[in-house]
Amino acid sequence: MKAITAKDAKNKFGEMLDTAQREPLTIEKHGRAVAVIMSVQEYQQMKLERLRAKLAAGEVQLDRGEGMEGETFFAELLNEK
Repeated sequence: MKAITAKDAKNKFGEMLDTAQREPLTIEKHGRAVAVIMSVQEYQQMKLERLRAKLAAGEVQLDRGEGMEGETFFAELLNEK
């Protein structure tokens, strides 16, 4: 993953946005990673993969008889962002 300084992110904002469309980009401040910027498509894909993993884990729990009520499930799902 490519990294840039916070100063470069500020001064070259348009270039940073273009780069983020191709690959995630780490922003560093004082030599320490403080943020990651990525394309909307990549972010949505990441969210979809997390949801699929949660559903798979839920199926395993249901197979073992460890289900939870629907209201509880959706409340927990909505609280995770």
